[in-house]
Amino acid sequence: MVLLFWLCFPLAALPQINNRNPLEHTRVLIKQNPDAAFLQIKRILNEALEEQDDYVTAMCYEQIGEVYYYQAAYSQALDNYYKALKLFQRGKHAAALANTLIKIGETHYYNRQYPAALEIFQEALALYSDLDNHQGMADAYGHIGQAYEKSQNYEQAYRFQNLALQQLSHVEDQSGIAKIYENIGSIYEDKLQLDTALHYFMMALDLNIQQNNQMAQIEIINNIGDVYRKTSDYEEALRQTRRAARLADTLNEHYQLASAYRDLSRTFGLMGRYDSAYHYSELGRDIFLTIFSEDNKKQLTILQTLFEMEQKDDAISQFRKDRRIYGILTTGAVVIIILLVSLGFSIISRQRLKLQNEQQLHEQNSMLYEAQKKALETDLHNKQLKEENLKAELELKSKELTTHTLHLIQKNQLLEELKNKLHHMIKDDKRDQRKELKQLIGLINFNSNQDKNWDDFRIVFERVHEHFFDSLKKHSDALTSADFRLAALLKMNLSSADIATMLGISQDSLRISRYRLRKKLNLEEGENLGAFIQRL
Repeated sequence: MVLLFWLCFPLAALPQINNRNPLEHTRVLIKQNPDAAFLQIKRILNEALEEQDDYVTAMCYEQIGEVYYYQAAYSQALDNYYKALKLFQRGKHAAALANTLIKIGETHYYNRQYPAALEIFQEALALYSDLDNHQGMADAYGHIGQAYEKSQNYEQAYRFQNLALQQLSHVEDQSGIAKIYENIGSIYEDKLQLDTALHYFMMALDLNIQQNNQMAQIEIINNIGDVYRKTSDYEEALRQTRRAARLADTLNEHYQLASAYRDLSRTFGLMGRYDSAYHYSELGRDIFLTIFSEDNKKQLTILQTLFEMEQKDDAISQFRKDRRIYGILTTGAVVIIILLVSLGFSIISRQRLKLQNEQQLHEQNSMLYEAQKKALETDLHNKQLKEENLKAELELKSKELTTHTLHLIQKNQLLEELKNKLHHMIKDDKRDQRKELKQLIGLINFNSNQDKNWDDFRIVFERVHEHFFDSLKKHSDALTSADFRLAALLKMNLSSADIATMLGISQDSLRISRYRLRKKLNLEEGENLGAFIQRL
């Protein structure tokens, strides 16, 4: 229902540079004759590229984006807008950069990508705020408000439209203020606060009448007719809508005329006058079909022309590149031939010298080969002796680890047996002996779990399995000393019963400990814990 805010501020942030009038002319020509505009822009672009004028190049890309934008080719429009954006950023042209961001946001807005549009509008607002550009800030606020309105966040929409109104008061832009009043009226209409909506539409209409802006009057009068229709004042709704239709017909604005006919059809339908409703519905439909057909034909022709021109430009550019490459290759080939001839003479001279020295080198190499052979045989023999010594040392350490482990198992088994017997004695013995027996059991529990045995075991274990604990730490930082003990015993391929005895826990507790270790090591379901430990 509400036209985009930018229509009121088409040049909100463009810097006025006198020596770039051709671009100002093409900006006006884009809507009137996009084919001619595109040709002029491409000519200016090619000149700017040759002169390496980044600012003019960026302006050309932005205007090419506008050409595509007005033909609803949004993907190509965004591609050119972002080319301009990159150049404006590099040249630190903040005002032009903000203006391009607004255009990118509008493209997302028309694609109904409201969150993306909102984010870009806010980025443009930040740039305008740094520049203290009131016109630009009003433009950005208006866009942000419309994005919020489309997202049905009416509170934020109203807030930003009012912020736009405050900025426009600094520049005394009556047309812009009228547009903001219309936007606010649209918000209230969406919220069905129709009296307030009508109030703002009336203020917008008065300002546009003062400015003699007949195009803006058509849409506002249509909105006023919508409000009267929604309040069931059908006679006044018909009067306002017919007024909009007459003005649209006078200005030859077929789209606005079709919209007015559609609204008249709705009003007559609500009044029960279905013949009139059908009549205006058909009139509106015929106009819309004509507009749609003509626009499609026009857009298709323009896009085809743009596509063909871009293909030709690409072909010319490719031809120029190929010609430059061919020249470079030709020059390179001549240089290479000269180098090859020089290299050939050099090789022949060196070859003669090489043949004279080869015989002397052969005799010297024979002597050197014999000496190297003897040195290699000696080195190999020494390595074999070292390997045998290492194997013997490893076997000794393995036996020592096994003996130490068996000793710990036997000790813990003995302590377990003593503990069981003492428990039995507590049940049968006299009351005055129970305290001492309990103390004895506590001492056995303490001795069976103390860390000294583990430290001794760890020293022997690390002699056999070097770097095992370092490899284990790489898989998890949450491992405790109990986890390291369990992993070491699993590395030794001990049975579950022996592991439980050494750790002084039950078989059930051992299963829980194994499960917790799997979780900490992030093992996948089905992967065997023992096999994983053996691979470390």
